[in-house]
Amino acid sequence: EFYKGKWAGKVSEVVNPIGCADCHNEKTMKLQISRPALVEAFDAMGKDINKATHNEMRSLVCAQCHVEYYFDKTKPGKEGIPYLTFPWKDGMTVEDMENYYDNIKFSDWTHKISKAPMLKAQHPGYETFKTGVHADRGVSCADCHMPYKSEGGQKFTDHHIQSPLNNTSNACQVCHREDSKKLIANVYERQSKSTENRLKLEDLLVNAHLEAKKCWDLGATEDQMKDILTDIRHAQWRWDFSAASHGASFHAPVEIARVIGSGLVKAQEARLKLARMLATLGHNKPIDMPNISTKELAQEYIGLDMKKLRTEKENFKKNILPKWLEEAKQREDKMEIKTTASVNK
Repeated sequence: EFYKGKWAGKVSEVVNPIGCADCHNEKTMKLQISRPALVEAFDAMGKDINKATHNEMRSLVCAQCHVEYYFDKTKPGKEGIPYLTFPWKDGMTVEDMENYYDNIKFSDWTHKISKAPMLKAQHPGYETFKTGVHADRGVSCADCHMPYKSEGGQKFTDHHIQSPLNNTSNACQVCHREDSKKLIANVYERQSKSTENRLKLEDLLVNAHLEAKKCWDLGATEDQMKDILTDIRHAQWRWDFSAASHGASFHAPVEIARVIGSGLVKAQEARLKLARMLATLGHNKPIDMPNISTKELAQEYIGLDMKKLRTEKENFKKNILPKWLEEAKQREDKMEIKTTASVNK
């Protein structure tokens, strides 16, 4: 029933969606998995999540949400219902998940300019974290994002989940003896270098989409374009994977460099094929590139009616969102009254 519903029907719960029972057994307070999709993903890989150690659970409870996923509308017994699924059957690398999607012929959407069947990366944080040196050394998500603290002689996990850079003394300097400013600078340095190459891949992809459009305009056939569109799909999947896996340029800088590097290769291969295709179709010079040097110019080029969209956004903020927030407040007030009554009883 949950999957049959609409997003708007869950808003009063979405306002404050994470509670203790998402990660803890309500009776024993031991860490537990409450999301079926994660259990099913382990089953698909032939692994038993019940055999996870306590230290592994300190990351797996995060993997319930901070992962790549899609909605499977073909699941046996649940046909037509968008069922939350992690594409881990073949593994958790960028190639493994790409292979999974290719085999089931899945795409999130078809690109309107190039007509390429695209994949939208969600936020494969856990998958990329697992390929980094911290995970290899047995460090969990909670060690850095929920480090231990002490009060009144008691040591416990800090449930103020945040960036480790806001609390380097507990999150980083327990292991790393360097100065806090130096540690933070190291993080930003890795991120900026990753972004530098990701933007190069982005430029190649923009050119590839527009060159593909020119091929279609000149009369290319689907058979002629099939391999080219697959290369574009795979290259952009890697670009999006590296961008959407929040923090991956620090969690796993070597792996993300590899992913972006392979994306650059695939994008270049697509453009070489496109150059040959354009020549075959009688076009032997570079295509005219539009001026999309700013976000506004890009929005105009692809045909977004920004005036209409902004009007809809303002209407949402003024007329719809306040009602949703009031519903959420009423729900939380009822929960507080119920909890207080239970405690008093």
